[in-house]
Amino acid sequence: MEMIKNFLRQFTVVPLVGWLIGSFVAVLLEYYLGDAISYYLYLPKIPVLFGALTMLKEPLLIPSVLAYDLIIYIVPVLLLGRLLAAFSNRVATWFEALPLWLATVVHLAAFYGILHLWAGINDYRVLVVKLTMVAIILTVSLNIINGYQGEFSCSHPGFMALGAYASSSLTLMLFADDKMFGAALLPPALGPWLFPLILIFGGAVAAIGSLVVAIPSFRTRGDYLAIISLAFMFIVKSAIENMEFLGGPRGMSSQPNYATLPIIFIWTMLCIWIIHNFISSTMGKALNAVRDNEAAANSMTVNTRKTKMTAFMFGAFWAGVAGGLFAHVLRYVNPGTFGIQKLAEILAMVYFGGLNSIYGSIVGAVSISVLGEALRPLELFKWIIIPLILILVMIFRPYGLISFTEINVKGLMRPKNRSRSGGAE
Repeated sequence: MEMIKNFLRQFTVVPLVGWLIGSFVAVLLEYYLGDAISYYLYLPKIPVLFGALTMLKEPLLIPSVLAYDLIIYIVPVLLLGRLLAAFSNRVATWFEALPLWLATVVHLAAFYGILHLWAGINDYRVLVVKLTMVAIILTVSLNIINGYQGEFSCSHPGFMALGAYASSSLTLMLFADDKMFGAALLPPALGPWLFPLILIFGGAVAAIGSLVVAIPSFRTRGDYLAIISLAFMFIVKSAIENMEFLGGPRGMSSQPNYATLPIIFIWTMLCIWIIHNFISSTMGKALNAVRDNEAAANSMTVNTRKTKMTAFMFGAFWAGVAGGLFAHVLRYVNPGTFGIQKLAEILAMVYFGGLNSIYGSIVGAVSISVLGEALRPLELFKWIIIPLILILVMIFRPYGLISFTEINVKGLMRPKNRSRSGGAE
């Protein structure tokens, strides 16, 4: 055990930029040599998801998959990260002198470049990355209500459905020749430029729809929000199923392909940044006060009703945006998607990652999304393993893996060699 700790301690001097350099080289290695390496390891093709699917489908290939991951990912990232630690720290020191927003944008651009190159190797990876980023938006937005607000809402699939159908209807009506809506009203070339406004419209529809839940439930106490929000989810689902002009139970298809990887990445980063600013603002502090003790917050002049309704509508808005992106990723949407299974999936991400933590929400969304895809070959057993993992987390970490922890952007990007050089802050 002590040997492992000593080994891991060697990498504590590697800053974030060092890991990005190592990851970039690893992805380049896979991009140019992945086919050859997989061939000599007797793999049928490049493993699409770090080899998890291959190992479950063909257990005899487990040694080959582990060797592939070791050669492509683990060794290059760790070796380059450690060898270039001094250079990476000098680069991190240079970044530290830049304005925080500029250094953040440069790091995010580098991260997106790595992600784009890795996902571009096959279409399945692109789909997984897109859906994972949509899940991050959903999880972070629900954490506003279930975490920072301290309520228990079950209405996120309903908000997602409102955003998905509102944005899909607009894009099909304005930019597509659709059998349901007829000829396009605007030139299709305008579609990608107006798509952000359409997503905002879908979010606004979801935010307005959230008033149906917020107005009656916030006049009560206890678990009424959970009951009303659950009813709202089923009402939205049933209403859409009975609206033939929206496709009814058959759903709506042929949405334009506007939800590209860079578009979803930008929206995900915007969501994280805006929600982080929201919870760090006066309104966010008031929300925490309401969660901890509503009566005391009210006595300290906090308008508790306004605070709760604002946060609830804000979370619903981002759920609507996520629904719009989701519909345009799959280019098909039907009301059955936004049922109890989707609710269970979103709640699992929130509580697995951790309450009151954007960082935890990101970890929860990525973990559950990737785990769900990796265990897909197990079919029915997947729905036994994932709940079992959640139960164990709830037993040993009741508030999730990373709860009450916020992202320290400046701390992530700072040099890691200061404590050894005597320059620690």
